[in-house]
Amino acid sequence: MSHEGELVAERPVPGTPRPYEFPHTVRTMLPNGLEVVVTPMPERELIAASLAIRAGAADEPDAVGGATVLAARGLTEGTELRDAIALTEAAERLGASLHAEAGWDATSAGLDVPASRLAAAMELLAEVVRRPSYPEAEVERMRDERLTDLLQAKADPRRRADEAYVSSIYAPSSPYHRPAGGTAETVATLTSAELRAVHDRSYAPARAALIVAGDIDPDLVLRTAESLFGDWTGDPAADAPPIDDTSAITGRYVRVVHRPGAVQTEIRIGHPGLARRNPDFHAVSVMGAILGGLFNSRLNMNLREEKGYTYGASAGFDMRRARGPFTARAAVNTEVTIPALGEFLRELDRIRQEPVTDAELRAARDFLVGVFPLRFETPGPVAGSLAGLFVHHLPHDELARYRDAIEAVTADDVLRVAQAHIHPDRAAIVLVGDHDTFAAALEAERLGPIEVIRDPDPTQVAPGDADELVGPVDAGEGGPTEGAEDPDLPGTDEPSDPGTDDRDDVAGPDAGA
Repeated sequence: MSHEGELVAERPVPGTPRPYEFPHTVRTMLPNGLEVVVTPMPERELIAASLAIRAGAADEPDAVGGATVLAARGLTEGTELRDAIALTEAAERLGASLHAEAGWDATSAGLDVPASRLAAAMELLAEVVRRPSYPEAEVERMRDERLTDLLQAKADPRRRADEAYVSSIYAPSSPYHRPAGGTAETVATLTSAELRAVHDRSYAPARAALIVAGDIDPDLVLRTAESLFGDWTGDPAADAPPIDDTSAITGRYVRVVHRPGAVQTEIRIGHPGLARRNPDFHAVSVMGAILGGLFNSRLNMNLREEKGYTYGASAGFDMRRARGPFTARAAVNTEVTIPALGEFLRELDRIRQEPVTDAELRAARDFLVGVFPLRFETPGPVAGSLAGLFVHHLPHDELARYRDAIEAVTADDVLRVAQAHIHPDRAAIVLVGDHDTFAAALEAERLGPIEVIRDPDPTQVAPGDADELVGPVDAGEGGPTEGAEDPDLPGTDEPSDPGTDDRDDVAGPDAGA
């Protein structure tokens, strides 16, 4: 019986996670070293096919920073057989979408196409990967768009904070010291010859995997792969040398990028974190969700819900082939910069000093376990996660055992990995805001040495029509949780808001398991 004016509300409780098994996958190695990975998904007529190459921006010489990102994007700008318009028209006739991108860890070229036209579409995929022409006019256009994008980054406080942050935590010898898409100085020198050199140096079957998911016969895919890629040759080396991820941090210090009159301060706190291939991945995923990966994480509940300092606070590990950054981040009103900074440091200390509660542990595990199968309802994310296994040299059963491994994480595990992998006493603190407003309060906190950078007035650049893929595809995704341990790409030069994910679909090659 209901009563007028009476409101009864009950908070729903999580249900029991449904049983789930990752789709069966068929793997074959061609004689030239190309791995062919096929995941049949009945009734999924839109096929996702991707060629992932284990070579990314971290593998390029500093002098040509940004060449890998532009070389990937240039794959669809013309081949030896067709110019960009003809290539687009050929794909459209097949009902296919063709795309290519590169990040820190890998390069991928892929397509989505109806199953009945897969063979013809894969001919286009082979063409763009094996026979790009890199026309000078298109390279010049892409280069100019990237330079414009870099000017925009200087004017955007979020991106300026991210750029200052990575240069603060990595030594100059590390490629991670700069944006994956290169700097204005390096991008300005790039020509068709440099992009061709990236292709010749990095695109080889021994470093590549062709991954196809959808309602398709594995034997048909294998026959098509043999005909299109069987005679592909290249550098036989399966991997580039180890990536330099040397830290620049010897003790906690503060770097302030002064923006006179800024009404908000961008905060970044952290240090080099973890590579994706590490035994603590699952425990770190749960710990990251509790600390700063979920809406009800400690950081967000403290700084947003309790204090009202920000629209969103987050933290996470950007796990790459080498140690990507661990970053805690938020944008706060200028007048609460120092109180908010204090709350960040308290939460980073607390996650290391006391066990998480049973409720926190259960909520994080239930989320990670529950969201896992939802990500694999369509072929794109399935292909992306399988590409991640290849890129990061992960076991073939990594996805199949993921949920059990998450369920097995204990409060003791969370405390252990927090103590092992989060170091607030050896962190860089980067603030982009009005230093004059909070300088005295910052000095009083005695957090460490303070460096103040006074940028010239940022150049105002109209957004224009630059392609949004001009910037690096820094998909540093650490796992199938799509952001729980890496909420919004901390520590790169790409724009992102706390609590959101501005990256491409997780089908990118850097998407690990």
